Amino acid sequence: MSSFSENYTCAPSDVLPLREIPGGYGLPFFGPIKDRIDYYYNQGPDEFFRARIKKYNSTVYRVNGPPGPFNAKDPRVILVLDAVSFPVLFDTSKVEKRNVFTGTFMPSTHFTGGYRVCSYLDPLEPKHAILKGFFLSLLDRMHKELIPTFRSAIAQLFADLEAELSDKGQANFNTISDKMSFDFLFRLFAGKSSYDTPVGAGGNANLDKWLFFQLAPLVTLGLKFLPNCVEDLLLHTFPLPYFVVKSGYEKVHDAFDEAAGKLLDEAEKQGLSRDEASHNLMFLTGFNSYGGTKVLFPALLKYVGNGGEDLHRRLAAEIRAVVKEEGGVTLAALEKMSLTKSVVWEALRMEPPVQFQYAKAKQDITITSHDASYVIKKGETICGYQPIATKDPKVFVNPEEFLPDRFTGHGEKLIKYVYWSNGRETDNPKADNKQCPAKEMVVLLSRMMLVEFFIRYDTFSVEAGKLLLGSSVTFKSVTKAV
Repeated sequence: MSSFSENYTCAPSDVLPLREIPGGYGLPFFGPIKDRIDYYYNQGPDEFFRARIKKYNSTVYRVNGPPGPFNAKDPRVILVLDAVSFPVLFDTSKVEKRNVFTGTFMPSTHFTGGYRVCSYLDPLEPKHAILKGFFLSLLDRMHKELIPTFRSAIAQLFADLEAELSDKGQANFNTISDKMSFDFLFRLFAGKSSYDTPVGAGGNANLDKWLFFQLAPLVTLGLKFLPNCVEDLLLHTFPLPYFVVKSGYEKVHDAFDEAAGKLLDEAEKQGLSRDEASHNLMFLTGFNSYGGTKVLFPALLKYVGNGGEDLHRRLAAEIRAVVKEEGGVTLAALEKMSLTKSVVWEALRMEPPVQFQYAKAKQDITITSHDASYVIKKGETICGYQPIATKDPKVFVNPEEFLPDRFTGHGEKLIKYVYWSNGRETDNPKADNKQCPAKEMVVLLSRMMLVEFFIRYDTFSVEAGKLLLGSSVTFKSVTKAV
């Protein structure tokens, strides 16, 4: 069976019936609290959204989004949960992206040095183009440094992985990967290893706390000894205070600020204050990049690990043949690895590192799903949940299955329905849009992770579980390449 819907077409909006958006918000305060309890405790995210698709017979509907009172002043959202309606969130001619990076609530700017960093800015705000342009030019210059820097950092990951497997009989990949990712990103953006700074080996632990205190309203701990009502009060009702993580953030920021002096000099030349540029770079490195790899790398290794020995054999054969043909691991070599590329896109489709996208309608707009048209009024908040939108059964055959070859051959056309980067995979980040500036770097690093694995190993086995955000992966064995 083909892994994509070759005959899929979307009906023009002018032939689709206009339908009132179903759903509702319930009574003030009580409706959002009920939806919150359902989302976190009674149903869980996927079932929360899927049950309402079935109830309303619509992938577009009204509901209260998490976390609700009192973190969010207005939790009312319109969900878009199919591949056709979802891209309205990318169209900044129709929607505003101001202060919606984390959804219906926004963490205090104390977490970011007192600044609204680029992720929270709308493209029409003057600072957005300056900051995004700076990031894009910086990442473009670093493109050639990505492969050697990543290879230097990942060598320690394999050493730690093998040592823990030898010592304990299994290895916690998340812990080892987080440590490597932080050091790699510090090397890339600051020009030196984090181990050569006062941060030492504890930098990623400080960032983990900093990330948690900002994203706590979106997670549940799942602790059996902690009653749901207590957890809900602690995590979802009021913002967590910055002062608890202040010293850890400042330690990493100060080390980064000192090591990245040349980058900050350049930022000043482009019209940014040194302090604002420093905190924006810290957010790009610590939240956007490091926070993304915390979810991305374990998800990738989970799906590949569970893909079995036949997939491992095919990946190893492709990777080793291309590396030999190209005379090493190069950008050109990575582009020739069709199966490797497909596996990365499929992992990003199955478990996108960012689950939600939000926007506010700038004016009354008409959106379409596969089956109907809907009018969204000016000022209403639109929310997209990617793990459902990117498993649209009218676009993808067997959407809930991880199919390694899904995006090979003609299937590559469907990467336009992979939305993890706040844009289509076929689009490119620009200074005037909200697509992730590190989109190309994320895809490249994911391919590199597979390349480095299968240069060293023939096969491996893993056990997967769930974490606050993303998957946990425990390595049970690795078989070294002969």
